[in-house]
Amino acid sequence: MNAQRPAGQDPWDDRIDGDADGEPAFKPLTREEAQDLKARLPKLSAWSLLAWQAVAGAVMVALWGLLSLQGDKTWSALFGAVSVVVPNALMAWGLTRRSTMDGGTPLLSFFAWELVKIILAVAILVAVAAGFPSLSWAALLSTLVVTLKANWLVLLRQGRIRK
Repeated sequence: MNAQRPAGQDPWDDRIDGDADGEPAFKPLTREEAQDLKARLPKLSAWSLLAWQAVAGAVMVALWGLLSLQGDKTWSALFGAVSVVVPNALMAWGLTRRSTMDGGTPLLSFFAWELVKIILAVAILVAVAAGFPSLSWAALLSTLVVTLKANWLVLLRQGRIRK
């Protein structure tokens, strides 16, 4: 991404006059364009994403239970889903509470709840690894990954990600 710069131009200046198709590299939206874009995008709440994650986790738990017919693998899959859904539910609850916030508080609140989510997820996984001797790592990790990736499927389904 080394664009040609005119002689004497500051090398730290990221402004480029145009792209290959002649369009400006960045065009700020007008108020009307921003409102139109917001109206075209469907509303997406943290709770709907969490519901999709829970559904994906439940499907994986059912698949592990039906295909393996082993309780240990089913429990391991359940622990994988819980280690994603419960921390995300706590974070969603924390971020969607109504409170009086000044300008910098929402960002600080996001980082604080993200830290709580990570600590809780790690604590769940450590507790399961230490307290469940017949743990199936394949079941736990595959369910954990599918449950985490359910967000991408929701965004793809709603057209927020280009194919």
